[in-house]
Amino acid sequence: MSEFITVARVGAIPEGSGGTFQVGVRLVAVFNRGGQYYAIDDLCPHMGASLGAGYMDEEGVVTCPWHAWHFSVCDGTWCDNPRIKIDAFETRVVGDEIQVRSTPTKPACEARRSNRRP
Repeated sequence: MSEFITVARVGAIPEGSGGTFQVGVRLVAVFNRGGQYYAIDDLCPHMGASLGAGYMDEEGVVTCPWHAWHFSVCDGTWCDNPRIKIDAFETRVVGDEIQVRSTPTKPACEARRSNRRP
């Protein structure tokens, strides 16, 4: 059964950045983009680097810190090949708690870049 897990308090993830949190048995990267929280699988599928340690730009694209793969924090799309996605997780704020659903979903994102290269 899917449930929401509290990962941090509002304010713990500064705007424009992210962090890595345990959600059930998985590591999930949670990002604060303009006061909205987004969660994707923390492990880059290329070599397993932590995406939570990556740089997120103003368009909501996180760059893997090891080999510069780019993923949308909104839905997990790999920007070099939009047919490939990593898991994305629904988020919500309850009171002052940031919560992540324990099973993956694909939340919609209004702004996503594709085919972005450094």
